[in-house]
Amino acid sequence: MMRNKLRKNSLTIKIWKYLVLFSVIILTFLWFFQVVFLKTYYKSVKKKEIKQVAKTLTNKINNGNLSQIIDNITYDKNICVEIVDNSLSIIQSSSIISRGCIMDLTNSYTYKEDFIKSNLKSASYELENPRFKNNTLIYAVKLDNYIYAFINTSIDPIDSTASILKNQLVYVTVLVLILSFLIAYFISKHISNPIIKINKSAKIMANGDYDIFFSTSEDIKEINELVETLNYTKDELRKTDELRRDLMANVSHDLKTPLTMIKAYAEMARDLNIKNEKKQIENLNIIIDEADRLNILVNDILDLSKMQSEIDNLKYENFDLIELIYDILKRYDFLITKEKYVFKFNHNYKKIIINADKKKIEQVIYNLINNAINYSGNDNLIEINVIKAKNIRVEVKDHGKGINKKDINHIWDRYYKNEKKHKRNLIGTGLGLSIVKSILEKHNYKYGVISEENKGSTFYFEIKKE
Repeated sequence: MMRNKLRKNSLTIKIWKYLVLFSVIILTFLWFFQVVFLKTYYKSVKKKEIKQVAKTLTNKINNGNLSQIIDNITYDKNICVEIVDNSLSIIQSSSIISRGCIMDLTNSYTYKEDFIKSNLKSASYELENPRFKNNTLIYAVKLDNYIYAFINTSIDPIDSTASILKNQLVYVTVLVLILSFLIAYFISKHISNPIIKINKSAKIMANGDYDIFFSTSEDIKEINELVETLNYTKDELRKTDELRRDLMANVSHDLKTPLTMIKAYAEMARDLNIKNEKKQIENLNIIIDEADRLNILVNDILDLSKMQSEIDNLKYENFDLIELIYDILKRYDFLITKEKYVFKFNHNYKKIIINADKKKIEQVIYNLINNAINYSGNDNLIEINVIKAKNIRVEVKDHGKGINKKDINHIWDRYYKNEKKHKRNLIGTGLGLSIVKSILEKHNYKYGVISEENKGSTFYFEIKKE
């Protein structure tokens, strides 16, 4: 049952149905207008034609060649003309009698007398010609006060024409329907086959196989664009899957290490150093440090999740950027004392007031400094530069090993490492640059990195001036 439903709703069948339906509609219109309205249309054309002849006669009533003009009209247009006076005496008439015309030489019809008495300028009549038994269209027009023209033409030949058209249309309809069925089938197959092929490949990709390659031999713009989009999607999904696996491995590592250390030092404080207060305090301090590291990791994951899900709205306020950076640098006093790190803040301004989310910008600068610390060179020198030009540019520079060119576009990814082996950061988690990217993009700030191998890296972002 499901298989039959799928067949009925398949792209091939739908395209085939629509193309056949289109052919049927075109044929219906053809029948409708060529058969049903043909006689009406023919009548309107003939009426317009004899009115034009009446206009010509009105303009040329006093022309010496009127007789020749009438004969030319009769010959060219298959129209008969009679010009009479108010006593119904014939002044001029067609010398060439067209078949089907009424030439009432005996004035047996009353329409002429009726028209003259009506004092109308023009009138139309439709009569049956007793000689040929055909319908005739008559147009009467008053040329001047005493002269009248009666122009008539047969409208019966259209019946035989319509009959011929009907017979012809029967054959045309059968032929067109057969051709439309065949052409529609081949067109539908031509369009649907590459899509069916793409769909099969998409199902393979949906099962997690990203080695599949989408391709088509058809020169159809939309299908080619679909193939390009799916290949791009496949590559992005592969990257996302790799990042997901790396993220799980790295987060597991970062969670496992402090948890293991907390457990180990707690057991040492309980079992080995129960009587050694100094050792117990050292153990407890390590437990607190590792708990803090766990807290930072969890907070970073939550922050990144909130920003990427767009539920963390920015809270704009005015604050001094220079003062903010000095406050951040105070947090690293322990590294200056313990690890001999040097933090150099270069600027020429007493204060720079900006409008942004203060906590988020603080997080950006803090994470960039942490990143510089983790990848600093042997000189342990970290430089922070603030440059005020077209925009306010903040730079954080280290003198480490730098970043390989092929890795620069990926460093903003979560836990991305230019070496797959994950090592524990000296400070922070592994999510710092991802958080930086999300915050700066929410602020619509330009950001980037300039790096040279074995010479260090400079991370920067630019704050738009108000």
